[in-house]
Amino acid sequence: MQTRRRFLQHSTTALAGGALIPQLFAAPTKAGIRIGARHFGSDFAAAKRAGMDGLELGVGGPAERLSIADPATRQKIKDGMQASGLATSSFSLDLLNGHPLFSAPQAPAWVEQSIAAAQDVGAAGLLVPFFGEAHLLQGKDWKNDALDALVVRLKALAPKAQAAGVCLGIECSLSAKQYLELLDRVGSEAVKAYYDIGNSTDAGFDVPADLRALKGRLGMIHFKDGPSYLGEGKVKMQPVAEAIQAIGYQGWIVLETANPSQHAEADCQRNAEFIRKLGL
Repeated sequence: MQTRRRFLQHSTTALAGGALIPQLFAAPTKAGIRIGARHFGSDFAAAKRAGMDGLELGVGGPAERLSIADPATRQKIKDGMQASGLATSSFSLDLLNGHPLFSAPQAPAWVEQSIAAAQDVGAAGLLVPFFGEAHLLQGKDWKNDALDALVVRLKALAPKAQAAGVCLGIECSLSAKQYLELLDRVGSEAVKAYYDIGNSTDAGFDVPADLRALKGRLGMIHFKDGPSYLGEGKVKMQPVAEAIQAIGYQGWIVLETANPSQHAEADCQRNAEFIRKLGL
């Protein structure tokens, strides 16, 4: 409650001042973890009703200037945050799946625009995805040319992210060993793994072991389990929770869960309650 009161006392001042201080909006719960979701667009009121601590927002479609580069768009986000008391956990650059960061000419500029937006609204980080044609693997092996090109671009972007206090969270279906190889090559605290427990289970990885191996290298974590509620599908949630606790992770868990009841608010609330019962 004391952390919550400090957040409310400072949030109005921070919002009025334009650029937000990320730490104010990343203040951890007692367990050091906050729960966000991708289900509600920028409807912070719905997310609050669902018991969320924040939202992961999209950056818009491909354009020379992303929608979140527009000050008016960012002001609407900040207004929603202020009215609800919730945070923006992160921005997701889904457009990079079709315009890979390792090859698309405009991709680095989109990341830079998103870094500025995250700094402005106090988001902890960016989801930088590598799926579809942007995948970094061919089968189980690296696409070496893509990997080399990505490292060069991440090395250029990382100092900008670090100066802004924003984490670049790399999401791909990678083992912990592969994540660490990539992160070590980039060599920046501003670039970390955005680990998805559902995708990694589907890929056959040992999720608890991966989480333990990525101690200190996790930017954020996606929770999902195919079409199921958490705890009712393939992902073994208790070992996952034990691994997260063992490494002392303090950050965002973002729901990317299915909606079996077709009611996002109720289903997200159910999943969040399950997470909290696990002690996270």
